[in-house]
Amino acid sequence: MTDGLLEVGRITKAHGLRGEVVVQLHSDLDARVAKGATFSTDAGELVVISSRVHQDRRLVYFEGVVDRSGAEALRGTALMGEPIEVEGVIFVHELIGAEVRLADGTVIATVEAVEDNPASDLLVLSTGHLVPLVFMVEHVAGEVVVIDPPEGLLD
Repeated sequence: MTDGLLEVGRITKAHGLRGEVVVQLHSDLDARVAKGATFSTDAGELVVISSRVHQDRRLVYFEGVVDRSGAEALRGTALMGEPIEVEGVIFVHELIGAEVRLADGTVIATVEAVEDNPASDLLVLSTGHLVPLVFMVEHVAGEVVVIDPPEGLLD
């Protein structure tokens, strides 16, 4: 995260001859690539003209990118955007750096990362422990995560 912005996607390659690019989104929010959405990048600001889903990929046209060479020049570009709040949803950036407490109030660590796992995403703690998110019982964005792990998980 830089200056309050999050990396919400990355341009992976050009698609076709007219400036369309393939975007790998780190989000399932369609608003991220809706017409008029704006991204900050190392190459400057990019504004979405249109986007569509094609074979489980997101194809996007940006203002000013009108041909394949312009699209190719954007390959690998990180797309930075403002955090979006969604009621009842916790995003990874809200967990990173949070203090981890047990249900009895004992402080045990901080959250360093969140790791994908098919059964349940895992909180990676500063102690090296991995705690499945299913054991999280309370969350205050960016500040505190309260967990109630089974006995032996933190041994």
